[in-house]
Amino acid sequence: MTTDLHDQDGLAALDGLLSHTTVDGIPTLYAPAAGKEITAGLFFRVGRADETLATAGITHLVEHLALHRLGLSDLHYNGATANAYTLFHVTGGEEEVVSYLNNLCAGLRDLPMERLETEKEILRTEAAGRGGGPQHQMPLWRYGARGYGLSSYAELGTWSLTPDQVRHWAETRFTRDNAVLWITSDHVPDGLDLTLPAGSRFPAPAPTSALPVTPAYIHGDDGHVVLTSVVRRSTAASVFADVFGRALFQDLRQEGGYSYSAEADYSPRDAEYATLTAYADSLPQKQDAVVGGFVDTLARLRAGRIEQSELDSVRTKLLKMYDTPDLGAASLPSYALSLLLGHRVLSPDAHRAELDAVTLADLREVAREVWGGALLQVPGRGVDWAGLTVAPQYSEEAVTGTRHESLEDDRVTLVIGTDGVSLLTPKGPVTVRFDAVSAMTTRPDGARALTGHDGFSVTVEPTLFKKVTPERIAALDAAVPAAAVVPMPARDADRIPRPRKREKPPRDRRATARAWGWTALLVLLGALAAVWPVICGYLIVERIQEDRIPPLHGMFGMGVLEFALIRWARSVNRRRRDARA
Repeated sequence: MTTDLHDQDGLAALDGLLSHTTVDGIPTLYAPAAGKEITAGLFFRVGRADETLATAGITHLVEHLALHRLGLSDLHYNGATANAYTLFHVTGGEEEVVSYLNNLCAGLRDLPMERLETEKEILRTEAAGRGGGPQHQMPLWRYGARGYGLSSYAELGTWSLTPDQVRHWAETRFTRDNAVLWITSDHVPDGLDLTLPAGSRFPAPAPTSALPVTPAYIHGDDGHVVLTSVVRRSTAASVFADVFGRALFQDLRQEGGYSYSAEADYSPRDAEYATLTAYADSLPQKQDAVVGGFVDTLARLRAGRIEQSELDSVRTKLLKMYDTPDLGAASLPSYALSLLLGHRVLSPDAHRAELDAVTLADLREVAREVWGGALLQVPGRGVDWAGLTVAPQYSEEAVTGTRHESLEDDRVTLVIGTDGVSLLTPKGPVTVRFDAVSAMTTRPDGARALTGHDGFSVTVEPTLFKKVTPERIAALDAAVPAAAVVPMPARDADRIPRPRKREKPPRDRRATARAWGWTALLVLLGALAAVWPVICGYLIVERIQEDRIPPLHGMFGMGVLEFALIRWARSVNRRRRDARA
């Protein structure tokens, strides 16, 4: 059923560019494109950021199950699950597109649950062959193990999700009120049956934070420098991303010769904010130069040292998008996503006006906003010198409870308490509290791996710590919320870790030399302290045998020297122990 779409979303501004209506309650945008084939896309406002770590992958599972009904086909179609949305798209003749959309919605209404375990395995196989990329860990460090940070994690839900959980997710998230359809056609094709359950439009997830201070930095793999920052969505911010990318390319590749790739990107995150990402590669021997050049380039832009020609060049490039043939059809995905996320809808004329209004001062302000919220991933040395703070590497506090020494390292202790678990290391504690657990995986052999909302993880391996009894594991299991528990399959015996032979940490050569030096000095002072009383006694006896009175001042001096030798020996002994520690 097709009805008019009211203009509560500002779509009237697009009249003449595209048309809008509703189909079976789903907002629908359409505009013609050249050619006999048409393309359609069905957006849903649900993605990875809506999940929990324990259910991660549930949206992806629904996508796969819904598409299974279509089977083998020459039709070009697919699905994609992003952080804040899921998209199903298809290209073909009008009848083929109608058949695809109808079968897709029928599949969403009645998911083939007999395929659930097979699709779980397919997703795990897909993940195993998918590389993480140089910026894979950035969401984790910024957001933790929740919301937008989940894109850094494996889809744990593919091990434990039940049919009821997957079915409920489809019924509540893949609804007509949580969708937007777009079609590259001058009319809505006949025969569409997009019947879906009623629901509500879910706003994009509220962002979490694992960074107490920004700008911050983390250490990453050699050869990659990555910066991300969250900025307010604006035309000026999208222009700045292009300016920043060009400046990096000029400074690091053309002038410095340090990098091959140097670029920046602007990607909407939700209705109000976007993620700016910048990247540069380097050879190992040029990494310090790339990091320094990267920071210097952004510092230049923050200081407002941007040429008008740089802004004009980017503005000209962006304005060329409006020379695209079939502009309305080409703009459909972008407008549909804005409608889905609740972002303002800008007509081409309004966007042109905003592009023309961007000034160098606007770019300077965006550059400062980028720096203020920056997270920089660097290889090698830290960048404290640039005013960035290293992201938290350890927890602020440890829990109290039973202590279990490591069977591999005397300096490491596992603590299992009533409030959580802590791993005590020489550099600091790593703690996961039971009231802030994102997920705990469990193994039949007793192993438990806990991940906190802040991204810190503690793995409890009974084979690697003293006295981690079944009773202690049972207490741990009872303390973790059931919704966070992810049962994992049994491991082969040879994959259960065994303690390595303890090895004393390698000693620093200078420290060892100092320890031997203190030892030698201690031996010398001890010998003097032992010999000196003998010499003194001999001299006193000799004076007495000669009927001479021993000098009192001489005896006093001998005693003072003996006392000093003993004090020096004790002091040296303490320093010797410290040097060996």
